Amino acid sequence: MSDLLALAEQAARQAYAPYSKFQVGCALETVAGGIYTGCNVENASYGLTICAERNAIFHAVTAEGPLMKIARLAVICPGHEFPPCGACRQVIAEFSQANDLAEIIFLHQGRPVTRTIAELLPEAFLIPS
Repeated sequence: MSDLLALAEQAARQAYAPYSKFQVGCALETVAGGIYTGCNVENASYGLTICAERNAIFHAVTAEGPLMKIARLAVICPGHEFPPCGACRQVIAEFSQANDLAEIIFLHQGRPVTRTIAELLPEAFLIPS
C-alpha cells in the first residue's frame, strides 16, 4: 500500500460519519513536499458535510497558501472502494491546474490504482491562464 494510502487510512479513523457510516480518509502531497490529511465530517444538514479530500486540500491551502499545488492525493474508505466524488474532483483540478498529471490513488478490486486528475475529470472548470 502506498505511503499516502496508509496515511489516508489513519485519517479515516477520525471521520465523523454517523449518517452514511462511510469513514473516508485522504492524504495528499503538495508540489512543495508538504503532507496533509483530512477525513469526512458529516452534518444532519447534508450540504454542510465536508468530504475527506476537500478537508485535506483546505488544510494544505491553510498551511501553504493560495498557490498550493497537489502532486499526489490518496483516498480510502475501509471496506469500500471508490475514487473521489465529482465535487472533490473539481476541487482537486482547481489545485492541480498546470499539473493535470497530479496522481490520484484509490483502491479498485482490492489494489491501489493511480489515475491523473485529467483522466478522472476531463474538461474541468478552470481559471483561464
